[in-house]
Amino acid sequence: MNDMAKNLILWLVIAVVLMSLFQGFGTESDKQTAIDYTTFNKEVSQGQIQQVQIDGPVITGVKSNQSTFVTYIPAPDLDLMNYLIKYNVKVEGTPPEETSFLASIFVSWFPMLLLIGVWIFFMRNMQGGGKGGAMSFGKSKAKLMGEDQIKTTFADVAGCDEAKEDVKELVDYLKDSTRFEKLGGRLPTGILLVGPPGTGKTLLAKAIAGEAKVPFFAISGSDFVEMFVGVGASRVRDMFEQAKKSAPCIIFIDEIDAVGRQRGSGVGGGNDEREQTLNQLLVEMDGFEGNEGVIVIAATNRPDVLDSALLRPGRFDRQVVVSLPDVRGREQILNVYMRKVPLADDVKANVLARGTPGFSGADLANLVNEAALFAARSNKRTINAEDFEQARDKILMGAERRSLVMRVEDKESTAYHEAGHAIVAKLVPQHHPIHKVTIIPRGRALGVTQFLPEGDQISQNRQELESSISVAYGGRIAEELIYGKDKVSTGASQDIKQASSIARSMVTEWGFSEKLGPILLTAEPNSLRSNTVSHETGKLIDDEVRMFIEINYQRAYKLLSDNLDILHAMKDALMKFETIDALQVDDLMARIEVRPPKDWSEDKSESGKKKPEENAESAEPVATDVEVEDKKEDKKEDKE
Repeated sequence: MNDMAKNLILWLVIAVVLMSLFQGFGTESDKQTAIDYTTFNKEVSQGQIQQVQIDGPVITGVKSNQSTFVTYIPAPDLDLMNYLIKYNVKVEGTPPEETSFLASIFVSWFPMLLLIGVWIFFMRNMQGGGKGGAMSFGKSKAKLMGEDQIKTTFADVAGCDEAKEDVKELVDYLKDSTRFEKLGGRLPTGILLVGPPGTGKTLLAKAIAGEAKVPFFAISGSDFVEMFVGVGASRVRDMFEQAKKSAPCIIFIDEIDAVGRQRGSGVGGGNDEREQTLNQLLVEMDGFEGNEGVIVIAATNRPDVLDSALLRPGRFDRQVVVSLPDVRGREQILNVYMRKVPLADDVKANVLARGTPGFSGADLANLVNEAALFAARSNKRTINAEDFEQARDKILMGAERRSLVMRVEDKESTAYHEAGHAIVAKLVPQHHPIHKVTIIPRGRALGVTQFLPEGDQISQNRQELESSISVAYGGRIAEELIYGKDKVSTGASQDIKQASSIARSMVTEWGFSEKLGPILLTAEPNSLRSNTVSHETGKLIDDEVRMFIEINYQRAYKLLSDNLDILHAMKDALMKFETIDALQVDDLMARIEVRPPKDWSEDKSESGKKKPEENAESAEPVATDVEVEDKKEDKKEDKE
């Protein structure tokens, strides 16, 4: 039942109770027989009225037959009392009602109080049902976690050794500040955690609080922003007042860029709500009145948009970069997550780490979770290397689409396309080794050629970049050689995008053009047209990009033309096995009979249900994919 239904039922119950109370307060006249005044006089004269009670214009009474009645005097009747006494009717009066002063005030103000209560109720709901409701606009929404509530420690954080070293000093200071203070050191006011999404910034902040055993206030930058000007600033003041009472303590502000953006860029000038909140935050962190013992830890993945006054020493004294983990860091992160699940003996963290370049801590956690789900679907007791392989393929390329019905012609075209990528990759210099080639549809790709880097790649030279361009066009060229230019498919759209992006960056960003030289010629990386160059320079950029693409296109064309027999043989192997690994690709390149996979059988070939399992020698993780590499580059740009 949602909150709206609960509120509706509550108000219906209140309405029923109020109606019952008002009905209980109803007069006894509602239960008596009403007669007109003429009949009343007639019955008095006939001796049928035994007793009456007069209350202003209302007359109630009892007849001789013990029935009750009520009647109303239409006009003042001065002779009524004499008339009743004449006929021996017992007359009673009602004492004046005694109402206390407070009760009279309550009765008169009850409608207004009811309206105020309804207004407070709805305003409280608009504020998310927080404590205090409408009366707590300016109260902080930070959640306080005590010393014993946070169980996270540095042992739960891996893959960011340098960042942990930077913040360990803070923990030591909170535990024992004397050895720092005797040398003149002071407690840092703020630490800014910077890094791509999913790298563990929030986890690291919780680990600091868990290690230091101090109170921890957690809040998001968006919690300060309200529609009313001044509310955010009031919340900042209240948060720091609460923190001072619990000092030493830590305030953690997640996504601080929501409130810490540069001032002067808003539509409302200097009086808008966000800028007022930022001004108050600046004053609280380092203003006229200090906040001794209160440390602010903030996290963001966009430090470039933060106000310079927020980043200066005295406010955020230290910026800690929590970057994507390297191969050793990924191994440590995997060990942290894999110790919580049952593993088979063939699962090696170092092998998985080698095959997951560019993965963040959150990605690796998702990898372990997906592998556990694959194992659960097969009713396994442990998670083996095959489950991790399937999980990795699903994360990088999407789930298998074995239900997709493909024509034989389309399947053959896909096999030639992927074989073209693989052959060119084996023949060009300085390209990543092949991990496997498959024509099983995944996600939006009908086939995939996967590569396994030998290590984390920090930078690339010109030869590697040109080899990547040649490999990207290998699939399209293979289709052209086999079917002709008129029957080339649209399957190379991502390959063309990837190759064009590399070639343009080589000219405009990395200075590999001999005609243009090492000059930055674009304001935005990978943009197709720079708005900072003249028309003549733009034309020269296009010519240089075309030159790089043409040279590497022709190189790939010649390599495939000279090895058409390998192209046909690899196509046949893919049509038969659906997936071939690095050892099988080596057999094809050596022009020898390709070995079948370990679990291969002709029955599986006929049924079309084969799920190839890689050989033990090549049981290593997947690194990247020609078909989806451009998609990963787009993700990397978003993170940056």
